[in-house]
Amino acid sequence: MTAPQKTALDAPSARRLAISLLVEVDGGARANIVVPERLGTSGLETRDRAFVTELVYGTVRMRRACDWLVDRFARGKLDAEVRATLRLGAYQLAFLHTPAHAAVSATVAEVKGPARGLVNAVLRRVAETVAGGVRWPNRATELSYPDWIVDLLVADIGEGAALDALAQMNKAAAATVRADGYIQDRASQLVAAHVGARPGERVLDLCAAPGGKATAMAADGAFVVAADIEPRRCQVVAANARRLEQVSVAVVAADGANPPWRDEAFDRVLVDAPCSGLGVLRRRPDARWRGRPDDLARLAGLQRRLLEAAAPLVRPGGTLVYSVCTLSRVETAAIDRWAGADGSVLAGWSPLPPPGAPWRPAGRGALLLPQQEGTDGMFVLALRRPGSGALTSGTA
Repeated sequence: MTAPQKTALDAPSARRLAISLLVEVDGGARANIVVPERLGTSGLETRDRAFVTELVYGTVRMRRACDWLVDRFARGKLDAEVRATLRLGAYQLAFLHTPAHAAVSATVAEVKGPARGLVNAVLRRVAETVAGGVRWPNRATELSYPDWIVDLLVADIGEGAALDALAQMNKAAAATVRADGYIQDRASQLVAAHVGARPGERVLDLCAAPGGKATAMAADGAFVVAADIEPRRCQVVAANARRLEQVSVAVVAADGANPPWRDEAFDRVLVDAPCSGLGVLRRRPDARWRGRPDDLARLAGLQRRLLEAAAPLVRPGGTLVYSVCTLSRVETAAIDRWAGADGSVLAGWSPLPPPGAPWRPAGRGALLLPQQEGTDGMFVLALRRPGSGALTSGTA
């Protein structure tokens, strides 16, 4: 028998689904995975799906600020669902500016049992606080980031730039659609363009998933080998290439730190390395709560290993492009300093001109701050291998 189709009467309310999703994310689920999965089977109308996405992503982003508003009035240990409900109500009041009567009554209506009175009382007090003007205890709470992220970026890119970047990453990301229909942030499009792939060239994208940069370079006429260490992620790359009808993308499951290709096999290699993601926190709202300060040194070690493995694959005169979607110095300018130091496998490689505005110089590369163009934050560095046969076309 065919399972009965879910009707509008069977569908949960938008707020009820949002509360359930917040509990899942707080328990370790990734918002950018679980939200679309649950929305796909929710039975909600398009408008309500968009509202759920805003509620979940926004509440997760502003979790610290919402907790500060709530915890002034809530006493004792709160169970996961009550905590999620209070955060949701506080987010609507403080950041969506939903009228107090609507936010409180609609949120309280989703609570069953004795906790209903607690949620009602706390949210009414939060509404009074918001109406009177919130006096935040510090910028990290107001912007809703862990202290270490705020302190790190202030030290690395300056206070004004850091606070503006963090504020920008609290705004929802806009969808940017390429000419071929692929949705990809403009910062990633700029990185793919900076690789400078040209017709007839062999290009390796060493950490390719989900395939946006690989398919963009293939659209420029290059033959692109798109590699990723996880077979499941390779399937995503292959699916995107098929959908875009990019037959010049070959997908390979391979460890970028131990690549299987012969030396000097490629004209250009892109190492879009795993990183802390401190430039894409608007797209990954829960990442700010999962990361730890000691992640950066571990990731920088991986980034160096990937570059060491990629360097021999570039033919003499070819180019190696390093990019990361983060703003931390240890993963950007410090990687550049390591690459240029005596003893590095990349010592003696020539830096290529970094992209101009809206990028800003960072070492021999360039940094794109989120507030400059409303994009993801990104770093890019392009180096040319010594030797004959230098490429003459493209920016890199």
